[in-house]
Amino acid sequence: MSHIFPRHCKSNPPIAKRGDGIYIIDSQGKKYLDGSGGAAVSCLGHSDPDVARAMHEQIDRLSFAHTGFLTSEPAESLADQLVKHAPKGIDRVYLVSGGSEAVEAALKLSRQYMIEIGQHQRTKFIARKQSYHGNTLGALGTGGNMWRREPFDPLMMSASHIDPCYEYRLRREGETEEEYGLRAANALEDELLRVGPDTVVGFLAEPVVGATAGAVPASKGYFKRIREICDKYGVLLILDEVMCGMGRTGTLFACEQDGISPDIITIAKGLGAGYQPIGAMLCTGQIYDAIASGSGFFQHGHTYIGHPVAAAAANAVVHKLTTGGMVTRAAKMGERLNDALHAEFGQHAHIGDIRGRGMFRGLEIVADRETKAPFSPDRGIAGRLKKQAFENGLICYPMSGTIDGQNGDHVLLAPPFIISDDQIDELVGKLSKSLEQVL
Repeated sequence: MSHIFPRHCKSNPPIAKRGDGIYIIDSQGKKYLDGSGGAAVSCLGHSDPDVARAMHEQIDRLSFAHTGFLTSEPAESLADQLVKHAPKGIDRVYLVSGGSEAVEAALKLSRQYMIEIGQHQRTKFIARKQSYHGNTLGALGTGGNMWRREPFDPLMMSASHIDPCYEYRLRREGETEEEYGLRAANALEDELLRVGPDTVVGFLAEPVVGATAGAVPASKGYFKRIREICDKYGVLLILDEVMCGMGRTGTLFACEQDGISPDIITIAKGLGAGYQPIGAMLCTGQIYDAIASGSGFFQHGHTYIGHPVAAAAANAVVHKLTTGGMVTRAAKMGERLNDALHAEFGQHAHIGDIRGRGMFRGLEIVADRETKAPFSPDRGIAGRLKKQAFENGLICYPMSGTIDGQNGDHVLLAPPFIISDDQIDELVGKLSKSLEQVL
């Protein structure tokens, strides 16, 4: 009998025993192709010797130093690497232990920044429907995943939500991609004017929406207009790249492809590639200077922030992503994956949309391809697909509630960047077989 409190009390998952490249092997010897990188985490696969070596070497030198007293060489080096490759204006790195922590830190820093510059009246956040920013109360409160929010709504900070940039569902007939992107972005200005622009701290968004909507990228021009609106009203632009960042979409930071720089950006998942729990909040020099020249300290902190072993692992990961060429490989193999998905599912009667960037791809499952009508939630398509694929030796990330939190199904794919051509074919083949069995 296990004493682990599992994610689902009625499940009895197998025990993971060993990692081998893009595969995980359980205690019974069964092999699973990790087609979603867990949850878009394992960008380098499960047995990278360079990352393991960096961790071992750091443990031999120093395993822990509390940042209330000391900094460490791995933490300093990681911050330098991240700022070197970050969007223009980003100058400071606050290391944490995961994505939810990174978003919490971003929310608290943005509010404190407004206090430091004398704009105490700014207390509100705006985010998007069908977004997901984490499971801690602040991150959950700003997120637009209503199923996850509902039980805890009375306890959470709140945000108002605008429609996502969701071209497959919301672009009007006869509207160009650019026209739709502009219209979708202007919803932010409408919401600012509704709630009072001088009461809003920041706008929080994922450049490519992950778990809740299934790799939905922004339309052309969307984020450039969002940036203009934020600048016009003095609102901070906070980009959540916890899932889509660190090379996942084919550039180190996903927002590079939108041609903008945020005020604050959050990363995690691929930053540690699963080898250690780590995340980071990055901010502009302007925000940092306001704190430094004001109260002098950020009123926040956790015991394990800047952990030396986690930072050493992340240093090795970021080096492989950048100098090692793995981000370039993610872009190249992402196109190969996209081609394979279109070849297999492009004319599939129940696949309405194939979308995403790089090694971050989503398929929206529909009952009727012509009308885009979803399956009834009673069919439990996403849950059944996850179970069937797992039985077939494929780990993927199906979710329900794609359209509005209740209706719609999709499957998210985010395999390790080291995947080969043959393994892409294996992934797509197993997914196709599993979908056929479910439908």
